[in-house]
Order: sequence, then structure tokens, then C-alpha cells
Amino acid sequence: MNTPASPHLIFDTTPDLQHAVADAAANLLRRSVHERGIANVSLSGGSTPRRIYELLASQDLPWENIHWFWGDERNVTADSEQSNERMVRETLFNNHPALEGNLHPVTVDITDPASGAVRYQNALQNHFSNEMFPAWDLVLLGLGDDAHTASLFPGTEALKENERWFVHNWVEKLNTYRYTLTAPAINSGKNIWFLVAGENKRDALEKVWSEEQNPNLYPSQLIRPTKWYLTQNSRP
Repeated sequence: MNTPASPHLIFDTTPDLQHAVADAAANLLRRSVHERGIANVSLSGGSTPRRIYELLASQDLPWENIHWFWGDERNVTADSEQSNERMVRETLFNNHPALEGNLHPVTVDITDPASGAVRYQNALQNHFSNEMFPAWDLVLLGLGDDAHTASLFPGTEALKENERWFVHNWVEKLNTYRYTLTAPAINSGKNIWFLVAGENKRDALEKVWSEEQNPNLYPSQLIRPTKWYLTQNSRP
């Protein structure tokens, strides 16, 4: 097994991991705002981040100076229970409605996902002006049971993209489009954290860390994380 060199933080339970990530993220964002006056975050969907966002929402942060984006989104309306935007609004931003301008949800277009992806790419480029790729202070990522991350699924076209920042991605096994940052647009982050919790992630993590490098089968191999947050039972 080719265990990556980037730091591993290992926790006994998922709640322990969630509290640690929330505290570390809060400290990082405070430091970024202190040093540069702004912080930019790419958020992940999923059950593990949901609790992290609830914990972050109660932190004393320089909220006016932090901008929140999405690493991926489903092709659904914002009021759908499947929407990552809805989940973040209900957790992270429930107590901060006045900061709407700092929240940058994906421009979902259910009937024309390609146009929605182009609009979000344009929004990202307008925010990160004069950058080759987005200059994230923090990227939060999960790991799917099939070794996908964001909405970079095995065998999909988005895995081949090296120039665009954000694309619509047809996922055959789900019979739907997803929206996602591309691998280069994720790897441009200063801090890229994989959050891997639960025994059901062990097989996927073993594949991602295996000697066999096959990103078409194991898309998370495309990502260069700066840190891994793991639960003990998720380790191969």
C-alpha cells in the first residue's frame, strides 16, 4: 500500500473527527483573514461535513471576510433535500442570514446543466481574478465508497479536464448530471483536507492508497491533499 506522505490525523470516533476539523478550520480561517483580509473556502456535501458546519456556525469567526463556495452540487433545486446548498444554509448559515453576499452557491440549471456550469465557472473567475486556478485557503473533501470525491466519479469525462475550473459531469450509474470542481481547481488549494469517517470507507481508501495508480477507477488519486482526517475504523 502506498500510504501518502501528507499528514494523517486519526480519531477514535466520527464526532471526535468532526470537532477537530471544525476547530482547525476556524483557526485557519481566522489566520487567513488576519494575514490577507479575506478567506475563501470550498465546501463539501455529505453527512460528516454537515455536523462540522453546525459546529463552525457557532464559532467566533470574521464572517464578513470569509467567502464560501461549493466543490460540487446535484442537479436539483435549492429547496430539494438532496441539495448541498440547502444543507449548508440550514447548518453553517442558519444563524448568519445577513451575510448572503458571502455565500456563493452553484448556479444550478436543471434543464441546461452545461450553462449552469459555465455561469459558476465565470463567477469563480470573477472572484479569483488574475489567478490561473482558484486560490482556496481551504478545500474540504469527502471520499465516496467508490473512491470518488466532489462529483469526480469513476469513468466520467470530468476526470480528463485540465483547463476548466468547473464542469457539469454526466454520471451514468446515477443517471444524472452533477456539477463539480475539476481536479486542477481542487489542487490549487493551499489547504486540502480529506475527511474520511466510517468502516464503509476502508475499501475505498485502500484503493486510493494502493500502488496501482488508476484515477479513472479511483478518482481521488487525482487529488493532492495536504492533510487527511481519518477515523480509526476507516484505515485500511
